[in-house]
Amino acid sequence: MKEPDDQDTGEGRSERSKSDGKQSSKPAAKEDATEEALTEGEESYLEEKDSDEEDLEGSSSSIQDDYLETIRPSQEAPAPALEEAEEAVKKKISESFFYDYSELASMPFVTPDSNIPLDLLTLVHSFGYDCRKRANLQLLDSNTVMYIAGNQLILLNFKTKEQTYLRSSSGEGIGVIGVHPYKTHFTVAEKGSYPKIIIYEYPSLKPYRILRDGTEKGYAYVDFNYRGTLLASVGSNPDYTLTIWNWKEEQPILRTKAFAQEVFKVTFNPEDEEQLTTSGSGHIKFWEMAYTFTGLKLQGLLGRFGKTATTDIEGYMELPDGKVLSGSEWGNMLLWDGGLIKVELCRAAQKSCHQGPINQIMLDEGEVITVGSDGCIRIWDFETIDTADSVDETGLLEIEPINELQVDKSVNLFSMIKMNETGNNFWLAQDANGAIWKLDLSFSNITQDPECLFSFHSGAIEALALSPLTYLMATTALDCSVRIYDFASKTPLVHMKFKQGGTTLAWVPRMVSYTGAQIIVGFEDGVVRILELYDPKGLTIFAGRKKVLDADIHLKYVFKPHTDHVTALAYERDGEILATGSKDHTVFFFEVEKDYKPIGYINTPGPVIQLMWSTISHPESTLLIICENGYVLEAPCPTIKEEEDDHDVVSYEIKDMCLKCFHYSSVKSKILRLIEIEKRKKKKELKEKEREARRKLKEEMGEDGGKELLDEGEEEEEEEPLPELFMPPTPSPILCGFYSGPEKFWLSFGGYDSGFLYHCAFPSYDKESDFKGQKDEPFDFCFLEDTEDNPIQAITFSINQTMMFCGMRNGAIRVYTLSENDTSLTNLVEYWHFSMHDNNYGCIKSISTSFDDRFLVTAGADSNIFVFNIFSEFVLKKELKAKVPSPRYGIESEPIPEDIEDPKVYSIENARRKRKHDKLMKEVEEIKAGKRERIKALRNEFLKLLAMNKELPKHMQFKRTDFDLDSKIRADIDRKTAHKIQQVEKELAWEKEKHELCLMKLQNRFHDALEGDVVVVHAIQSDHKISSYRLVKPSKYSKLKRPSQAERRQSKFERFEKEGLGKKDSRRDTDESVSIIEEAIMEKEKKFRPRTLSEIMIENQIEKTRKLILKAERAQHKIQQRKKEWEELYKSKPDDDYEDPKDVQAIKEAQVYMGDFNLKTAPDYKIPEHMRINAAKKEEELGHLDSLAHSKKMHMNKCILSIRDLKVAVIDEIQCLVQELKNIQLSLDISKHIPIPQVPQIYPEEVPERRFHYDEETLLRFKRQRMKSRDENSSQVEQIESGSSGGGFLKPSSGKNGDLTSRDSIARSSRASAYSLDIPKLTEFEKAEPTDVELEIMKRDEIKHLYMQQYLSNRIKELIITFDAELRLLRHHKLKLDTQMKLSDLHHLTLFQEMLLLKNFEKQENILQERVNSLDKEEQDMQWKISETLKEMEEKKIEITKLQEQEKALYAGFQAAVGENNKFANFLMKVLKKKIKRVKKKEVEGDADEDEESEESSEEESSLESDEDESGSEDEVFDDSICPTSCDPALFELALQLREKRLDIEEALVEEKKIVDNLKKEYDTLSKKVKVVATNLNAAEEALEAYQREKQQRLNELLVVVPLKLHQIEYMVFGEIPSDLSGTLVFSNHSLGRLQERIVQLQEENSKQQKLNKECRERRKQLIREKREMAKTIHKMEETVRQLMVSKFGRVIDLEALQTLSVNTTLEELKIRKLRKELSNAKEMKMWEEKIAQMRWELMMKTKEHTKKLHQMNDLCIEKKKLDSRLNTLQNQQGNAFQRPRKADIVAKERITELIRTQSERILALKQEIALLRKKGGLILPPIQSVQETDVKPTEL
Repeated sequence: MKEPDDQDTGEGRSERSKSDGKQSSKPAAKEDATEEALTEGEESYLEEKDSDEEDLEGSSSSIQDDYLETIRPSQEAPAPALEEAEEAVKKKISESFFYDYSELASMPFVTPDSNIPLDLLTLVHSFGYDCRKRANLQLLDSNTVMYIAGNQLILLNFKTKEQTYLRSSSGEGIGVIGVHPYKTHFTVAEKGSYPKIIIYEYPSLKPYRILRDGTEKGYAYVDFNYRGTLLASVGSNPDYTLTIWNWKEEQPILRTKAFAQEVFKVTFNPEDEEQLTTSGSGHIKFWEMAYTFTGLKLQGLLGRFGKTATTDIEGYMELPDGKVLSGSEWGNMLLWDGGLIKVELCRAAQKSCHQGPINQIMLDEGEVITVGSDGCIRIWDFETIDTADSVDETGLLEIEPINELQVDKSVNLFSMIKMNETGNNFWLAQDANGAIWKLDLSFSNITQDPECLFSFHSGAIEALALSPLTYLMATTALDCSVRIYDFASKTPLVHMKFKQGGTTLAWVPRMVSYTGAQIIVGFEDGVVRILELYDPKGLTIFAGRKKVLDADIHLKYVFKPHTDHVTALAYERDGEILATGSKDHTVFFFEVEKDYKPIGYINTPGPVIQLMWSTISHPESTLLIICENGYVLEAPCPTIKEEEDDHDVVSYEIKDMCLKCFHYSSVKSKILRLIEIEKRKKKKELKEKEREARRKLKEEMGEDGGKELLDEGEEEEEEEPLPELFMPPTPSPILCGFYSGPEKFWLSFGGYDSGFLYHCAFPSYDKESDFKGQKDEPFDFCFLEDTEDNPIQAITFSINQTMMFCGMRNGAIRVYTLSENDTSLTNLVEYWHFSMHDNNYGCIKSISTSFDDRFLVTAGADSNIFVFNIFSEFVLKKELKAKVPSPRYGIESEPIPEDIEDPKVYSIENARRKRKHDKLMKEVEEIKAGKRERIKALRNEFLKLLAMNKELPKHMQFKRTDFDLDSKIRADIDRKTAHKIQQVEKELAWEKEKHELCLMKLQNRFHDALEGDVVVVHAIQSDHKISSYRLVKPSKYSKLKRPSQAERRQSKFERFEKEGLGKKDSRRDTDESVSIIEEAIMEKEKKFRPRTLSEIMIENQIEKTRKLILKAERAQHKIQQRKKEWEELYKSKPDDDYEDPKDVQAIKEAQVYMGDFNLKTAPDYKIPEHMRINAAKKEEELGHLDSLAHSKKMHMNKCILSIRDLKVAVIDEIQCLVQELKNIQLSLDISKHIPIPQVPQIYPEEVPERRFHYDEETLLRFKRQRMKSRDENSSQVEQIESGSSGGGFLKPSSGKNGDLTSRDSIARSSRASAYSLDIPKLTEFEKAEPTDVELEIMKRDEIKHLYMQQYLSNRIKELIITFDAELRLLRHHKLKLDTQMKLSDLHHLTLFQEMLLLKNFEKQENILQERVNSLDKEEQDMQWKISETLKEMEEKKIEITKLQEQEKALYAGFQAAVGENNKFANFLMKVLKKKIKRVKKKEVEGDADEDEESEESSEEESSLESDEDESGSEDEVFDDSICPTSCDPALFELALQLREKRLDIEEALVEEKKIVDNLKKEYDTLSKKVKVVATNLNAAEEALEAYQREKQQRLNELLVVVPLKLHQIEYMVFGEIPSDLSGTLVFSNHSLGRLQERIVQLQEENSKQQKLNKECRERRKQLIREKREMAKTIHKMEETVRQLMVSKFGRVIDLEALQTLSVNTTLEELKIRKLRKELSNAKEMKMWEEKIAQMRWELMMKTKEHTKKLHQMNDLCIEKKKLDSRLNTLQNQQGNAFQRPRKADIVAKERITELIRTQSERILALKQEIALLRKKGGLILPPIQSVQETDVKPTEL
């Protein structure tokens, strides 16, 4: 089989593996040679190549070669010509070079050797928009937008609605797009295997550049830098590669892995192109291009969330100072600084900035714009965000937006781009819910409302249907909308929204609706709606009607047959029955003619995905039901019952329907096994033929050669086992199917069984068969090329059945050509294949052809709808337009059926079951009602018996318990009653909690905000009353204190002044302490070390020298101190134009407080610094006014409450007194009674807090009132109401605060009542005639009682009068306070108006103030730098003078050392002054060795040359390296040493002078900058002053209310007040008096200043006289000193030089060094003498040892002689017996001889060693040993 992406080129097909896209942009050879596609500009590029090659080598970007080497092997090796072309492109690409679009764009695949044209389908229009794709809306110019639609890039002119298409080159989709900042180019980053980034020129749309090898599978985001010279791209899964491109040269500059998880976005920092930011899933990362020792690298810093929860970051923005502001999933903004979260920004009360994720953050015109998924756009102050910092541990900072725009409720804003329209602030917004909006963010009075430019489906398009009559198309999706399009004229007509999303859709056939105006739609909640489309222009148009649309939708029918998603809709071929299928495993049938009357439903073994009625060619009308889980059913047409009463039927289920079932069993493994067997069979046949050929060859070649051939042929390979049969554990899902004949059908599967179309047939019907246990196999199959992982998702046929259109899972369209009436699909070989929808998520959900086969329409899961023109020889010459059906007669008056909006509504089946259940429940309730009536009759009879029992005599009455049949029954009833009460309490618990919460919320809203309610206190006798203030809690202004612009933090200079000195001192102290510790340790070591005589001598010499040096230093220090005092004295001398600071300050104070009154309305009025006001200060002033008014009102309220408490106490006391008065009057005659005063009442408004106190009785009273309002005629309720009316408002409650009566008053009343009860007890005894004494006592008691009666009455009156007087006095105070409060309110209004005005000025004022502050700070920093530079210059000058003094001292010391009469003085002075150019010391080390050697050699050469030049220039040549013969060597050495020191001093002087020169240059530069900054600062201050003046003028325009009395008006005209007071001024008496007093003060100050001036003149004259006398005295003393010098020294000398020459430190140091050297040499000589003595002793010992050994040798020689003589004697005696010597003797002799030889050698070596030891410094060698020494042993003789 051939690959779909390979075309027949005549050179064979490519062996390259094919992608899922199934097409390529060209043949394989052409694809590899894309770079060779030359245009007109390439010729010039080839000509310019040689000339520009050198320039490019130096400017080429660094490429990551390692990365490219790892990628290139996985790709095809290009041809040599292609490599050369690529090399040429890499070297230089001409700016006029373009690629050929026709070579790049992907083309359809057509089966080779077929007659299918390439342009079988031509894209006509796109109705969709992938609104959920990131950054899928880009603006090219003011009228053109660009977005991705599957494999197409669409350029849309939103004014003319025209579309332009660019195809992808890979055929596997487009990842992301981007636009150049200058709108001259745009980028298309594709998807696929190592996809390309193609950069097109706009508006020519020519491919300009192609970037390759940037990622592995696809691009996620691209972004140009601010200048458009670089391009950043980030890849998607799996590599997430971040690449920086030099896109004009098609070269990557940097490349690295961005992160391990999904990366959403990458952008350059607009302010710094070397900084980038990436964000994505759970991370944000900050990148920087940095130079390292290996070159330019990308260094990434991962943001750490810390305490903040990790979040996906979709939107972010780089701030100018490097910080980054990002969004979060919960809607707050995060401010990042240095990889950490600096602060989290939220709104007031910790509300999130957006309700949901923030998708985009931008900076526009100094304002931060955030775009949220909640449909809101909010504008924030940039300065507030930039300077934000956390204020507490939560890390949150509350800010409020400046402006906000709510686009719509159902809007999810994903991104925005600004339209470049001058004078307008228009933006285009991408709505993730399927729209493109035009927004006006000007926030002015003429701001336009948001305008929806385009509306689309959001998310996957679930279904599509085309009209059977015209060019109309209907679509639906889960976004709850149904849309109608005219695809011929490329126009969307109308859409309708619902509560639930649509899942399937079909156009009602013409048999049902002849006009083709009806559409049936199934929804996800199980509802089916039938919509009627009509042209509203055919309706009667009334006056004032809105704009008439081209089409409208009318809801005709609605019913709910299912409880889950409706997945399939199908009309029977005659249009009589409608079948609906659902995921709830049911298929429902409806009778169409009777307004879709339900027939019934059947259950299916799985979720239904497709329904298909048999065509007319079938003998019977049957329904093909395809279930997702592998079941396929065939149902006959249900019988339609006649009209009958079916109310008794419980369910709509059809149980007696004869269903045929096919349960698919996987056969793919069997098919693969058969294919493998067929392959092996063919292979065997070929081998058999080869064997036959070998046999024939054997016969020809003979036995030997034939045997070898036979052996080779007999070696057969072992056969591999056949593929095992496999059954997938989960059944493969059925994707689609269709009828092929009666009881036969084709199926397309996903999962394991994909790759084939299976031809199946239903088994014979068996009523008792079980569907679940059934296993069936297809009887035929058809192999589909390249559908193993890309199955067919949807299938449709042309009208004449000659083409089969297939929608693939990867979004491609495949068209198979068929033979006529070929239902068996025998010729399913030739096909046309092209990718259109997105390859990753663009699965084609629906595919359909128009009624005349001219158009093909596809709808995918990527929200795209494509309309294609099907190839035809007949070319359409006229424009097509769909005809919208005309409205039916009376459609406008036809009632709209009630729609089903609640998803919980019962389905048809459930509703029927519910009706049956309700009927049963009704019958049960009727039975219960009968039982209750019977119980009621029995209860009435029982009550009659109880009444009769009561009428009987008591001894005959039955007890109540006697009527109980069983005591357990009553107990059970009581228990049940208690249980019911508990149940009721539980049932009402929620209501109770709800009402408690409502009460609490009302209290929080209305009552808790009050600090004091209105209390009205009434007088007792008069009508006077006083009311308190209704106080709320203090306003926000009294609590708010925000920092004003003037309150700035200290500058760096101020902080440095405060902290820097302390730090320096602390460092100096630490250094000194460390040095002191080290010195102490050294001194301790010196103390505990024993000192020698030489050390004591050296120390004495050092101490002597130190004292001399110290003496000289003291003298020098004294001289320096005197110089310093003189310098300070001269510095303190004032200049001629010097002004005393005190005088300057006094002048300033006089100018400020001169006493004049500058009017704020004057045009030249300058606002003093302390009088400048801003919004913050005004808010503080407003808060202070509020708090002051609040405190005064609080005080008055306390006074009113205290008088209310006084009234309560007075009433309590009056009650006690009245009770006592009543008790007294009981003992008096009635004629002597005086009227009892009435007890005052407490009014309800005096105790408003009691309104919130209630008890059970209050609640019962409220209940009775409600009952009374319901039934006013009930007398029983009236009696209860009258009985309860005595409680009154002051009914005490059970709470603690229920009554205000004090305990003392209660006690007094109780005592009084007790007293009154004791008096009447005396009258209980029998009456008797009173005696005289008793009469006297009674008379006295009567007088006493009359007095007490009068006293108590007067006391009551006194209490009332006193209380009324207190109330009137407090009322008078309150009236005054009311006046003040009214004035305060007027002032508050004025301040509030001023604050609003100041807030309008605040932003610009802050900007100006910030500029002034920054310039001021910059000036201070520069002044500080200048002062530091001057200080450093002074220090360097002092160091230069010190070095010059050292040089003078050096020469003076050398002259003193040489003496006056030295004849070599000139020579030594020349040696000292000789100029030698020395090699400079290297300050920086670490360079390479070769560089150091080369530099040293060059410096040596230069120094030698300079020395030769200098020596040649001298008149007298002398050699300074040799001391003259008679010259003192010490002086010569001293001269050389001092010359080195002089050279060091001169080098130091040169360096210091260079530093001084540099400091002077820096000082001059800073001075110039300071002047510029000062000029800018003055301009900024003038601008700020002008703005302040403008603000003051606007403040002056505000009206201020000033109440005046007539006596306060002093402006009179002819003794009368003029009618026009506009020219008057309002002055306070205090200010006027202060101005008048200031006149007198100024006169007094003037006289004082004149007197002081006179005294100063006298003082000046006296100082001039004293100066003259001092000058004369100085001259006399100078003359005296000169005479003394001449008399003592013979000439005038420099005393300072004489004092410094008192000690020659160099000479003293040399002497000390000489002494130390002599002592060290003496020690060394002593050490060597000890060593010599030791060696002499060792030599003596060795000599003794050698002498001893010589004596031993002598003894041995003597013994040898003796032995020789004895041996000779023995030989002579026994020689006759033995003629030859014995063998043992020979051996012994040899041994002795060897021993003697060895000993002689050792003796010789010892002698040599002794001779060496006698020499001084001789080298001692080890003794020489022979090899045989170890073997020789002395033998005993």
